[in-house]
Amino acid sequence: MKIPPGATSFLPTVVPLNPGYFRGRSIRHTVRPAGTRDWLLIYTLRGSGLYRYEGGEFRSGPDDVTLFRPGAFQDYQCAPGAGEWDLRYAHFLPRAEWMPWLNWPEQAAGLMVLRLKEPALRRRIALRLRDMVRLSQSAHPRREELGLNALEEALLWCDSINPQRASAGLDPRIRKAMDFLTAHVAESFSEDALARVAGLSASHLRHLFRAQTGDSPRQFHELQRLRRAKDLLAMSRLTVGEIAHELGFDNPFYFTLRFKKYTGENPTAFRKRVVGKDGTAKPN
Repeated sequence: MKIPPGATSFLPTVVPLNPGYFRGRSIRHTVRPAGTRDWLLIYTLRGSGLYRYEGGEFRSGPDDVTLFRPGAFQDYQCAPGAGEWDLRYAHFLPRAEWMPWLNWPEQAAGLMVLRLKEPALRRRIALRLRDMVRLSQSAHPRREELGLNALEEALLWCDSINPQRASAGLDPRIRKAMDFLTAHVAESFSEDALARVAGLSASHLRHLFRAQTGDSPRQFHELQRLRRAKDLLAMSRLTVGEIAHELGFDNPFYFTLRFKKYTGENPTAFRKRVVGKDGTAKPN
C-alpha cells in the first residue's frame, strides 16, 4: 500500500517501552503497511481517532483503548471533524506473563479495542498510563522498570473487563462469592453465610458455583487457603503450625495432609525447595 501524501510511516526504535502523549491535532497521519515489531497501545482521552483497515474504518471515542499486534497493518490519524485527539500511547514488548492479557476483541485483523464504560476504571487506567509516561521519561535510574510496572497495572485493569477473558462471563453473584472467599480465607467456611453474600439460596449457589468454576464453594475456599500457604512458606518465617493457625486450620497435621494433596509435597519439603540457604525465596 502507498503512503498517502502527508502521512508518515516512521518506525519506532524497538525497546521494552516507548511511551508518549499527543494533544490536539499534533499526531500525524500514520500508515505502516507492515506494522511494527512491537505492540502499540493507544488510549483516547479526548476527541476522536480514525483507524482505517481493509474493509472499513473505526472511530475511537473518549476512553476507548486500542491495541495493535506486532506486524498488524496500522493506519490512524485525528478523525476528520473531531478537532482534536488527546491520547496516551505505548510501544512495548510485553513480559511473558502479560501475553494472556492481550487477547482483546478484534475490530480488524491485529487491531483490538476495549471500551471502558465504568468511570472509576477509566480514571484508574488513565492515571496509570500517565504515570507510565512520566516515570519512563524521568531521570530515575529505574525509569524503564517503573514505566513498565505502571503499564502492567493498566493492562491488568483492562484485562479485568476484557470479554475475551475466561472468567469474564462469570455471573456477578458468583464473582461476589469468590471475592468474599478470597478475602476471608482464615475464617471457617459457611455455605449459608456465603449464600447470603451472593444473594442466592444455598442450593442455587452450589449448583451455579460448580457450573461456572468447576469447584464447589468449599473446594474453592480451601484452594485459596493452600495458595496463600505456599506464599507464606516461601516468603515468611512462620512455622508450619503458625501458618496452619493463620489460615484457619485447627489441626496442623490436617493442614499438612491437605497441602501435600494439593502440591505433592509436605510444607517442610516445599519450603526447603523454594527457599535458599540465606532464607530468601529462590527465583522461579
